[in-house]
This record gives sequence, C-alpha cells and structure tokens, in this order.
Amino acid sequence: MVKIDATKARSEFSDLINTVRYGADRVIIERRGKDVAALVRVEDLRLLEALEDQLDLNAARKALATPRNRRRVPLADVKKRLGL
Repeated sequence: MVKIDATKARSEFSDLINTVRYGADRVIIERRGKDVAALVRVEDLRLLEALEDQLDLNAARKALATPRNRRRVPLADVKKRLGL
C-alpha cells in the first residue's frame, strides 16, 4: 500500500491512477498526517459495495424478523417522524 500527501497526490494523480490500475496497489492519501481518502481498483470497490449490500440485506432481514417491526406504519406517520 502506498501512502502519499494530498498535495503530492494532486501533482502525481495520473501516475497514482496507473499504480492502482496496473500495479494492483492501493493508495492512501494523507492530509496533515491523517488518512483522508483512498484510491482503489474498481474491482475492489465493486467487492466493497457487494459486501455493504449483503450487510444491509442481513440487517433488513433481522429487522423484519422482529415482531414489532411487522406492523404497518402509514407513510404520513413516517414522514412526520422524519420531519418531512
């Protein structure tokens, strides 16, 4: 994994994209010594999104399995609770 300061990343952006695309390496971008962003391959992003979708699905199934979540709530009530 490569770590680089944000200012340097800005000036070397094309090279960093190539590093990620062809070198299969991830790039962490730092600002003032703290990690703020990352460049990853699209395949890694797709995997992360699939994992997030699976976690969301599992959470929804768990919520629906709870008996109190089985009662229907009118849309107007939901909007009122959310301040919409």
